[in-house]
Amino acid sequence: MNQPNVSVPMGRPREFDIDTALQRALEVFWRQGYEGASLGDLTAAMGINRPSLYAAFGNKESLFRKALQRYTDVHMAFIGAALNEPTARGAVEALLRGYAASVSDPSTPAGCLTVQGALAGGRDTEPIRAELTSRRLAGEAALRARLARARDDGDLPGDADPTELARYVNTVAQGIAVQAAGGATRSQLNRVVDIALRAWPTP
Repeated sequence: MNQPNVSVPMGRPREFDIDTALQRALEVFWRQGYEGASLGDLTAAMGINRPSLYAAFGNKESLFRKALQRYTDVHMAFIGAALNEPTARGAVEALLRGYAASVSDPSTPAGCLTVQGALAGGRDTEPIRAELTSRRLAGEAALRARLARARDDGDLPGDADPTELARYVNTVAQGIAVQAAGGATRSQLNRVVDIALRAWPTP
């Protein structure tokens, strides 16, 4: 007996570009922070409705995590190259000037997504704060390891403390991001870097 010819309906093709939508969501989070970015703001910027957002990205928290990873991969890509600079001072200078360039780029929102994203106060945002803290600590640990290697190689004084130096550099970088969000220009931020580097210990 022949089986009836039954056509199986196919799901509707996605009508938007995932990468474009994610970049637009990233920019909303970047400008407004995690808590300040409403679902309405996000869907309007992404050009999609809420069901499409949920289907493609999950909930708001999941979308933020994806946006944060994109931010790290695209806008913070200079970090890896900076840590591979041959000297500790060169690594720190590349890091700080990279931050100054990134947070003052006129083609993107001013400031730093990880700083803006941390402006979250409700209990529901605790997982986001924890994620941002974890990433900050991981970055600080990578810099600390680079500076410890420099000290062992004689590129830093023997009494230099890699932990304190890494915290100092991260504090300067975060301050640069805050200044950029307040309107500081790249030239002004680079002058801050110049001053910070004057205090860098030499062997």
